[in-house]
Amino acid sequence: MSDPNTSLPSASQFIIVGMPGLQEHYTTLFFIFLLLFLATILGNLLIIVLVSLDPRLHTPMYFFLCNLAVLDVLLTITITPKLLAVLLGHNRISFTGCLLQMYFFNAFCATEVFLVAAMAYDRYVAVVMPLHYNGIISTRLCLRMMATAWAVGFLSPVPSVALASSVPFCTSNYVLHCFCDYPTVMSLACADVTVQVNFTLLVAMVVIWGPFLFVLWSYYRIIISVVKMKSMESRKKAFYMCSSHVVLVVLYYVSSAVVYIGLRVDSISPIGRIFIGALYYFLTPLVNPVIYSLRNEKIKAAAQRYFGLKFVFPHTAKNTVSAAE
Repeated sequence: MSDPNTSLPSASQFIIVGMPGLQEHYTTLFFIFLLLFLATILGNLLIIVLVSLDPRLHTPMYFFLCNLAVLDVLLTITITPKLLAVLLGHNRISFTGCLLQMYFFNAFCATEVFLVAAMAYDRYVAVVMPLHYNGIISTRLCLRMMATAWAVGFLSPVPSVALASSVPFCTSNYVLHCFCDYPTVMSLACADVTVQVNFTLLVAMVVIWGPFLFVLWSYYRIIISVVKMKSMESRKKAFYMCSSHVVLVVLYYVSSAVVYIGLRVDSISPIGRIFIGALYYFLTPLVNPVIYSLRNEKIKAAAQRYFGLKFVFPHTAKNTVSAAE
């Protein structure tokens, strides 16, 4: 391997460093990430198949959940296969391939942010206006919200990636990460990229904080509505209706905040930043189907009905309230 600081006339390809300092453990890490990859893909595909097959799951909440599973599959496919190749020694990626990976990663992440907000609105209507739920959350509105989430999600990273494609890279082609992450790649530019980086940060803040503030508003209204409920049974039912989504929101935004802070603390080593990034990049898509499958009686019942997965999804005979009904 040549010196990472070697000057280059142009960057026709990049070399993804992967996990510096852990090269002697790459074989073990390969099998660990392969298992995580397979578990993530299978878990999310199971959700997609169950929602598609079972008529009982053809409701708005499960429609959103199916979209979330699709996003998690696409996000995992965008990053993990190349990481596995890096662990096997195939660490080169073309300039175009790097930009495409950067684009799709950011597009799927942005789409997921808007999807989480759409799911919050669904829970808001279900708890605050239950009698009008079927009239408000119609199939047409669900399709509109999903189309908007995917369209805005795929459009938001276009300016940043377009700006990155015009930047000259001539100092080094070693990406100190396990994939083509935007800040890491832009740090290799041999020109002043302050404007591009600040613009991308502004777009990211709008994309993240807009839906996040809407989620906070939705749960503020939900909490007020729950507090006003007179019976404990009604409060308990409202809590179960929102519990899985609350866990998802906390997991998503806490992990995103940890990644954001970790990338900006200078004292954290490159391997530390990569490890922190893995908290969101690899753990969240794996945990999402677990949150909904293990806490959702309808998903567990469908898994038993179609695949006989009683050991994986034990279905209690107890009359419990589904977390996503």
